[in-house]
Amino acid sequence: MKILVPVKRVVDANVKIRVKSDGSGVETANLKLSMNPFDEIAVEEAVRLKEAGIASEVVAVSIGDTGCQETLRAAMAVGADAAIHVEADTATQPLAVAKLLQAIVAKEQPQLVICGKQAIDDDANQVGQMLAALLDWPQATFASRVQIAGGEATVTREIDGGLETLAMPLPAVISTDLRLNEPRYASLPNIMKAKKKPLATVSPAELDVDIAPRLKVVSVDEPSVRQAGKLVSDVAELVGMLRNEAKVI
Repeated sequence: MKILVPVKRVVDANVKIRVKSDGSGVETANLKLSMNPFDEIAVEEAVRLKEAGIASEVVAVSIGDTGCQETLRAAMAVGADAAIHVEADTATQPLAVAKLLQAIVAKEQPQLVICGKQAIDDDANQVGQMLAALLDWPQATFASRVQIAGGEATVTREIDGGLETLAMPLPAVISTDLRLNEPRYASLPNIMKAKKKPLATVSPAELDVDIAPRLKVVSVDEPSVRQAGKLVSDVAELVGMLRNEAKVI
């Protein structure tokens, strides 16, 4: 079984981001970029399935500029067998990403796509669902446990009311939640080996996909500064403040 794992290059989760002075987006110049944390979990799960003898090959794919190749090498350093880089100089929106992945699925013929539930830069949480719809494959989102047996995936997923377990035939799309696993660190020997693993490059035009944006960012603003708290002497004063100042009751 072949597993395809999309990975995105984002501003590192430990870096404090800043909004550009013109309000057009988030400043990324001179900031550390790394693999999206949810995608790290997806790669780890795919590698574990391979180590368990369930999967035979893990292919990572990333869409973006040449810096994405570093992210793909990181995926191969922890166990992915090969990588595909879709070159795109402009930011791609979720629908375009889903269509590019659909074209790659048609070419690579994986039996399972495991992706992070969302990217920490746009928090869209759309690509996995859109991809499943385009492929007409069953899907399970927010997975906290995945079991593959007999051509079927059994997925425990996190929902508002607790946990839900779904069974679905393969091929399928699964998106990962935080509690699915703990991603491993790449060892130095594996980082060196990753440099020799195959990394193919393809363009959106070769995949016959239009990546022109369909949404326009009007503006990006910093969140308002949090106000200092106030101490109240009794419940009556608290209720009065909630009614007269906060106006929430």
